[in-house]
Amino acid sequence: MQLLSSRRFRAAAASVAVLGLFLTGCTAESDFTYEPPAQADGALPDDTVAAMEAAVTNALTATGASGAVVGVWVPWSGSWVTGIGTQKPGAGDEISTDMAFRVADVTRLMTCDVLYGLADDGVVDLDDLVPEYVSGVADMKDITLLDLCNSTSGAGSSEETVKSAWMTTPERVWAPLELASYGLGAARGTAHTTYRNSDAGYLVLGLALERASGMTASELIAEYVTEPLELTNTSLPSAAAAAPSTGPVMNGHYLTAVEGGYNCAAPVDTTKISSSTGYTDSGVVSTIEDLGRYAQAEAAQTLRTKEEPDRFGAPLPVSDKSPSWYQATGGALLVGSMVGQFGWTPGYQTAAFSDPETGFTVAVSLNDSTTGGSTAAYLSWELAAIASKAPAAEGETAPDFGLPFTAEQYHKTITDSAITCVAPPEG
Repeated sequence: MQLLSSRRFRAAAASVAVLGLFLTGCTAESDFTYEPPAQADGALPDDTVAAMEAAVTNALTATGASGAVVGVWVPWSGSWVTGIGTQKPGAGDEISTDMAFRVADVTRLMTCDVLYGLADDGVVDLDDLVPEYVSGVADMKDITLLDLCNSTSGAGSSEETVKSAWMTTPERVWAPLELASYGLGAARGTAHTTYRNSDAGYLVLGLALERASGMTASELIAEYVTEPLELTNTSLPSAAAAAPSTGPVMNGHYLTAVEGGYNCAAPVDTTKISSSTGYTDSGVVSTIEDLGRYAQAEAAQTLRTKEEPDRFGAPLPVSDKSPSWYQATGGALLVGSMVGQFGWTPGYQTAAFSDPETGFTVAVSLNDSTTGGSTAAYLSWELAAIASKAPAAEGETAPDFGLPFTAEQYHKTITDSAITCVAPPEG
């Protein structure tokens, strides 16, 4: 006999605690395993790779980034996992695929994984009200944990208010509620039925899940996400300012504005920063292989132990100006049939999307956050449009899979939004 696994023990203990009982005994450990979708061996065709390399190079030029890590997995054709560029503009070590980076808003998906995992285990209910777990948010008396995950709480974002402090004091450790307060203090939008991008909501959700479980957010993400999926290079680090890993790291930076544009030749290094700047909204670190594996598993919702409710079953428009194929729910963005997330954190912008039916997956991280997270998103969609047309490898059959946009569309969007690099004034 083995002791009950820690996840199952906590769920059982939480249930009997309600009855005032004490749990003893033993049972078999959870036998959860994750098997990624079957993947054709070998590289993608040369012309596909050449087109994707050109797309990444264009994005680097447009953002002032000096390097990127990229992963594209086309199960019926092949894969392309690579580092492009260098740690600094025109110099430094080349970017390699074993380098860690910050995944930014992909963290939101993991925080919602924890919520659904705790709900599946009976520790919380999705419809529990936020003030049951977090004090100081009385105006959220009718907001549920699920609202926070779905970003339908009506709360705003703290990013615009605090991003200058993130850049100038990267070592600062933020209390989650302090960081969230700037977004919570903004005018509220319509709750329950309207999506609103809210970093504050995911910060409060992380705090609520800590209070409900008695575990730290780092422990919860390990327990419910990284350990089951064997993501050995993925974690929510401690709050002390540090690089994303003690191993190889893709250095992150941002550019300073000067008259007429940006000083692209002298980026400000922000590799070492406190994970508390992002916490359960954008604080997780990973590598490209881990990120791709996670995106595939997440899109297919392989971590769920119960089929209902369907986490991605009732998406909402991202905005009234968004195309109909661009929606949001469950901590995710739905881009056509692909499920994922994108965003930025000081020094990095990252995006990861996967199709749940085929396992088709694209993940990318750029080592500069000057343009926010939108370029990483546009690049991931451009790469997806290119790779989706890859022919089937020998012995494979291409599925009926397509995307509601073109590579040319997002190549142009990236090019048109390029920053201007200028020499700083002398003296």
